[in-house]
Amino acid sequence: MNPQTRAAVGAPLSRVDGRLKVTGRARYAADFPHTRTSTPDEPPAPEGAVHAVVVDSGVGRGRITGIDTRAALAQPGVLRVISHLDAPGLPYRGAAEREPLRVFQDDRVRFFGQPVAVVVATTLESAQHAASLVEVRYDSRQPATRMTGERGGEPETYARGEADAAIDSAPVVMEMTYRLARTHHNPMEPHATVARWDGGTLTVWDKTQSVIGTRDHLAGVFGLPPESVRVISPFVGGSFGSCLRSWPHVTLAALAARETRRPVELALTRRQMYFGTGYRPAYEYTVRIGSDRRGRLTGMVHDVRAETSRHEKFTEPVLLPGQTLYGMPHVSQAYRTIALDVNTPTYLRGTGFTTGAHVIESALDELAHELGIDPVELRLRNEPDEDPAGGSPFSTRRLRECYRVGVREFGWHHRDPRPRSTREGDWLIGMGMAAGVHDCGRAPCQARVRLDADGTALVETSTSDMGPGTYTSQTQIAADALGLTMRQVTFRLGDSTLAPAPAHGGSATMAVVGSAVRDGCDRLRRSAVELAVGDEESPLYGVDAQDVAVRAGRLYAKSDPARGETYARLLTRNDRTHLEALGTHTPGRPRHALYAYSAVFAEVAVDRRLGMVRVRRMLGVYDAGRIINPKLAESQALGGMVGGIGAALLERTVTDHRDGRIVNADLADYLVPVNADVPDLRAVYLDGEDREANPLGVKGLGEVVLVGVAPAIVNAVFHATGRRVRDLPVTAEALL
Repeated sequence: MNPQTRAAVGAPLSRVDGRLKVTGRARYAADFPHTRTSTPDEPPAPEGAVHAVVVDSGVGRGRITGIDTRAALAQPGVLRVISHLDAPGLPYRGAAEREPLRVFQDDRVRFFGQPVAVVVATTLESAQHAASLVEVRYDSRQPATRMTGERGGEPETYARGEADAAIDSAPVVMEMTYRLARTHHNPMEPHATVARWDGGTLTVWDKTQSVIGTRDHLAGVFGLPPESVRVISPFVGGSFGSCLRSWPHVTLAALAARETRRPVELALTRRQMYFGTGYRPAYEYTVRIGSDRRGRLTGMVHDVRAETSRHEKFTEPVLLPGQTLYGMPHVSQAYRTIALDVNTPTYLRGTGFTTGAHVIESALDELAHELGIDPVELRLRNEPDEDPAGGSPFSTRRLRECYRVGVREFGWHHRDPRPRSTREGDWLIGMGMAAGVHDCGRAPCQARVRLDADGTALVETSTSDMGPGTYTSQTQIAADALGLTMRQVTFRLGDSTLAPAPAHGGSATMAVVGSAVRDGCDRLRRSAVELAVGDEESPLYGVDAQDVAVRAGRLYAKSDPARGETYARLLTRNDRTHLEALGTHTPGRPRHALYAYSAVFAEVAVDRRLGMVRVRRMLGVYDAGRIINPKLAESQALGGMVGGIGAALLERTVTDHRDGRIVNADLADYLVPVNADVPDLRAVYLDGEDREANPLGVKGLGEVVLVGVAPAIVNAVFHATGRRVRDLPVTAEALL
């Protein structure tokens, strides 16, 4: 039992790094060559950095037959143009060996926009102009970029019971096909890498969610031991999963730096991010449902088709919601990837769960309408008592409470169940809802903690912070465990030389990093207590260690609070410059089904003449375990709802299938929500914790706040208009 009081955890504290960000002093990857300040633990900024610009393929499939670099090399300031014609062979060992797209190692073009050369020059303008002068000749072929007509490979499957037979004999049978467009991450900060070589040692400043993963990738590409590569990434300006892996530009920056023997900065343009990094793939998802007339589900069959690249297979846990979200005895699933001449998809917030839940929650709304049952009541009738996928007990599953709170707080009972029944002038008003689920991240992690003789602490681990507030929440955990104030704790992250941590994604960081941080701080606090109770000169000498707590840097006996002393006095008297501890978190095999849940309610207005949709208000209710910082949690939920508005109504990547070109590769034509699209949003987190999930009792909330948002909006659109749209995003044309 942790004897410490919670002074910081649970408080809605502002971000500890907020001032750095709003004053422009937070350094992102591309900032390092332009600043001359660094902390004592960081290598000096790379002075004299030159600029690299990628030359992208202008065809979607084929081979390079020639590259003319003469005009580019004649430009002032141009140092080098590198391509497969003169690039050295790269080892691609270890984990990098599995990467089929090896930069500049052959003449093949696998997708439109693939890097085919890189120009290095003394100024960015020189590099950009020279890149435009590089002439590439191709033997091109017609790329395949549509899923239509493509069979796909062997499917990933799941089955329990006899789904086809159960559905065929069900009183109510429905079959629907949903199509979800490809969507891109579009973070505020473009991807960027700065690379410098010092002999055989490589230092990289990179936009990444996995400094250890990037280190290992680069070590494999260049045949280096991991300790010869250092990756630094203290700030990430948004990502949503786009930098959970290394993309070709990271290798190109390091390669250009080695070839020119100069530090190199390479930043992708907004356009290049549409084919230089991954995306959420497009899906065609057919579902057959069988139920009785009271809405009890008897079976469900899922047939899923998703795009992937021809050179690399990408899959995600799109089947899990269909296995665990509702209780039914018979389920059959098949998930096929369709190999196309495109760049490789990747993780995007709510990976897999967002897609799977959208289809299931839309289909359940269709079933509710068919049966004349309230959508909330239909879901309640199909709530399982244990995990349907494996029979394990749930650690906690409070969806019923999420529904109850949502119904009350949103005013769901005022909803007229008849579609197209509520109007305000030319606006058709509708309400919709949906459930969401996401698994709880689990992975090993370490954190190093040091308490100095001045009574301040430093906590270090190699995780990242792409925006959810990792700096702040981990400082809160450490402050309470050490009995210090927030100002007395410094949390450091984003450096591969620090204690190893998993990638920052999958709603795992709070759980795994926080658990390691608390373990290290608990160990260190206990060391200080043992030092005090064994020190004859300490006021705490002879006190039972279990009776000693720490608050505001002062150790005291709980049975006699006046009896105590500070960390600083204890360490100074014992001639200790510091105390240090290594915290670890190693999750065992789970005994329970571990998931976070959500219930999302939305109200929309649809212009009956124009088909224009406006979300008027939205409420999300979440079973996400213990909330470390309500202010950060609120930010996560609102951001998830905004992302869901984009997925439901705006976001779609458009491809010209003649050559594979993305035609809306910019923020003018790829629509994302802006202030005018965002209505009154409200988030409610249920009180509680989940000790089965991890020692902190958290479940993770970065993903589940997006899952279920799009189907709640789409279901509201149906209620408003009586028109069911099964393609995402919902467009005005589909409603006219």
